[in-house]
Amino acid sequence: QVQLVESGGGLVQAGGSLKLSCSVSVNIASLTLMGWHRQAPGKEHELVASLASSGSAGYLGSVKGRFTISRDTAKNMVYLQMNSLKPEDTAVYYCTVQSADTHWTWAWGLGTQVTVSS
Repeated sequence: QVQLVESGGGLVQAGGSLKLSCSVSVNIASLTLMGWHRQAPGKEHELVASLASSGSAGYLGSVKGRFTISRDTAKNMVYLQMNSLKPEDTAVYYCTVQSADTHWTWAWGLGTQVTVSS
């Protein structure tokens, strides 16, 4: 069973940057998809960024151009670089992955809080 541990969240002023990290317990080369979801208070969770094993990345429209998802296969790490943060980016951010072992559904970490003050 894959385990995901996020780090790097915190409090930042609007316009600032944060880099989230996700430690993955399995060889990420075996993963089909890697992603970051978020959930703001009172809202549904949403997929912020995804990265396919091919290297193709996708982004939620509201973060495109500001967030970048990446991976380090040697370290089994997935990252989310967040720039030009806005108060509406405030949420709990979750590292998520899909593979045959997860039966092609998202496996979730416990999340890390990101708070952007205005």
